[in-house]
Amino acid sequence: MDYDVCIMLFLEQRNAHTVIAMMPLDTLDKLYQIAEAQAGYFTTGQAEAAGVDRPCLSRYAAAGRLQRVRRGVYRLIHFPRSRREDLFIAWLETGPDSVISHDSALALYDLSDALPAAIHLTVPRTASRRRHGLRLHTNQISPEDITNYEGLPVTTVARTIADVALAGLSEEFVEQAVREAVAAGLVLPSDLLTAAGRSGRRVRQVVHRALERVG
Repeated sequence: MDYDVCIMLFLEQRNAHTVIAMMPLDTLDKLYQIAEAQAGYFTTGQAEAAGVDRPCLSRYAAAGRLQRVRRGVYRLIHFPRSRREDLFIAWLETGPDSVISHDSALALYDLSDALPAAIHLTVPRTASRRRHGLRLHTNQISPEDITNYEGLPVTTVARTIADVALAGLSEEFVEQAVREAVAAGLVLPSDLLTAAGRSGRRVRQVVHRALERVG
């Protein structure tokens, strides 16, 4: 990258001079535009596409302008904190084709009291499945089963309930999710049954019983 992109300022501190890499405004604007929709986070790939290479990212991190939170994932230091940060980090870490799903999607929609022990994502079959703190699924998923919720790609409510039922979530929690989703107008009973039917007879029966109890 051209030297002018990384401005070097000399600051006097405790009678010594420290070279600190400062981020020019145009570069900050580019990174902010990317990170704004991602809770303040961005990947090295996204930065490079905006014209900021890895060596420059490392200098900005060393200067305290950025924080390296995962391999290939950075955060703008002064960006406001978000309660969904862990999900954004997990999504960026696993790639743009990953989707928040299963127990994590259920919690994101606030449809269950069950707290996931790990962050659940559905990823392409070619993706690495060894990620600390993440539970990765490679179930086939179609575009109509994906939506955007609070800035995150996430399985739809109907698909989410079908997934957790298939994965063995207790019927008590499935029923709670069905009841609260229908009451809140997040999903139609017919859509729940359609999604459940694609996951097999057992899942459809579980969802059908939950709908009957909901009345």
